[in-house]
Amino acid sequence: MDLGIAGRRALVCASSKGLGLACAISLAREGVAVTMTARGAEALEAAAQQVREAAGAAGATGVAGATVIAVAGDITTPEGRALALAACPDPDILITNAGGPKPGDFREWSREDWIAAVDANMLTPIELIKATVDGMMKRGFGRIVNITSGAVKAPIDILGLSNGARSGLTGFVAGLARKTVAHNVTINNLLPGPFETDRLLATAAAAARGTDKSVEQVLAARRAANPAGRFGQPGEFGDACAWLCSAQAGFVTGQNLLMDGGAYPGTF
Repeated sequence: MDLGIAGRRALVCASSKGLGLACAISLAREGVAVTMTARGAEALEAAAQQVREAAGAAGATGVAGATVIAVAGDITTPEGRALALAACPDPDILITNAGGPKPGDFREWSREDWIAAVDANMLTPIELIKATVDGMMKRGFGRIVNITSGAVKAPIDILGLSNGARSGLTGFVAGLARKTVAHNVTINNLLPGPFETDRLLATAAAAARGTDKSVEQVLAARRAANPAGRFGQPGEFGDACAWLCSAQAGFVTGQNLLMDGGAYPGTF
């Protein structure tokens, strides 16, 4: 399927690895000009080269290879957002993403921990939407996808910081998305469940801590407990993101697409 977004411009946050990188790859394969952000310049440039190669491979099958720009900076800071928006001031597509807050017991979290979680996983996406959505509406096309978490629908006890911050973003999006869609600007959330990423390994390590189980034993149990019998692959997530950004997805807005292999309402 031609997604109808070749030549569009996308800003993809926190895209040097994992699900953000997968989204950048899938968009670039569709001929989208991608601006990628991440904190580490070296890892980001390596990821950008990976995206360029993917776009070139797509070009061999008929989609023109896309331009890929790497902008190092912390998207959760005003300075980082300014750098990203200077490189891509008028995106047609915005993919918000930021590393999740630390897992643990809520009794151990300070007010500063909560503020940091809300700032990174709720307020940062809102600031980016605020900076870009009016331009999208004027141009008559926009696709905003927030990478959140399956924990929004199936809260995980050790991810309370994430549960709270991302649920706040979900509530905000639910209202705004119904005001922008008449201008062909959609806003949706993609909720990953257990995908094979560094984040999954970190939560497994946290779950294993203080028990007699190894991290691999925790991972094996989670694979077995999932109805799909496996973890998701980042490429599957990236392709779902690309579809939500497509011309064909203009009637989908304010939604929370859960990708978890059927684990909901169970845990993972």
